[in-house]
Amino acid sequence: MTEAREAILLVGGKGTRLRPLTVHTPKPMVPAAGVPFLSHQLARARAAGVEHIVLATSYLAEVFEPYFGDGSSLGLHIEYVTEHEPLGTGGAIRNVAPRLTAGPDEPVLVFNGDILTGLDIRALAATHTGSGADVSLHLTRVADPRAFGLVPTDGTGRVTAFLEKPETPEEIVTDQINAGAYVFRRSVIDTIPAGRPVSVERETFPGLLASGAHLQGMVDSTYWLDLGTPQAFVRGSADLVLGRAPSPAVPGRCGDRLVLPTATVAPDAKISGGSVVGEGALVGGGARIDGSAILAGAVVGPGAVIKDSLVGAGARIGSRTVLSGAVVGDGARIGADNELRDGIRVWCGAVLPDAAVRFSSDA
Repeated sequence: MTEAREAILLVGGKGTRLRPLTVHTPKPMVPAAGVPFLSHQLARARAAGVEHIVLATSYLAEVFEPYFGDGSSLGLHIEYVTEHEPLGTGGAIRNVAPRLTAGPDEPVLVFNGDILTGLDIRALAATHTGSGADVSLHLTRVADPRAFGLVPTDGTGRVTAFLEKPETPEEIVTDQINAGAYVFRRSVIDTIPAGRPVSVERETFPGLLASGAHLQGMVDSTYWLDLGTPQAFVRGSADLVLGRAPSPAVPGRCGDRLVLPTATVAPDAKISGGSVVGEGALVGGGARIDGSAILAGAVVGPGAVIKDSLVGAGARIGSRTVLSGAVVGDGARIGADNELRDGIRVWCGAVLPDAAVRFSSDA
């Protein structure tokens, strides 16, 4: 069987690098292009022939099932398994194993819950089956691999080593990195130790390699983005709207902007660069929004300028305020005539008075 019909989605992380977006919402449920990011992963898996998905949840686990239910509306059968103590990537995979129905030699897909990718999932499954591998990994090439785990392969694509984040130029032996999508032979999952934290990257994969198991790499250098930081998340949302990152779950046609049906946008406001305006949000006259995400119920005042930023649910941005590369948490209140730039994060519920933060014009 070349097609993998079963998948595990690892969605238990706390998303600490994404705060304040993840204070009230687990990372996979933060909206990207108008719907929870997880919706895009589920839709792409379904389009690749997956029928049964087990979500490995932990942080704010209670919010997933009320939204997605049993998955029938998506053409899927979704089950939920909650970790009460964090088990790491390998531990999470092992923890959901009792819910799998695949036979010992059948393929099971595993996806990290914070990767936006155009990966050809069917091709990865076909590579796995065709090579007879025990585990197959999606690899992608990056210009600067120092922040990632390197995965060199031989001429046949077989993995030869796992090298954690290199520190010297001599250690950078490849630009191929682990891209966070795998196919496991079902029986291999059962060899992961149960009931304790296990890192699939640091323990499981190197251990399998040392034991002589066959690990296959498939380099697929289509769109790939780790959504671990607020800036990356904003960019990923914009790329979904623009159609650069493919997803059947975008609620509308791809283009320069996505305005959800109950949002209100003033006729002279300019929205561009893949920006999304969420349900019930309000954008005032003359506002300019570029490459940004305005979440549900947020209010952007007249004349505000928002670029490469995210405005949380129910937040309010005052008139003429400028945001550039900023993240404003849910329910925050930013007064008029402020200027917030370059990675600044405003916590959920915070209040900033009028003209409290300005950058000098000659800076």
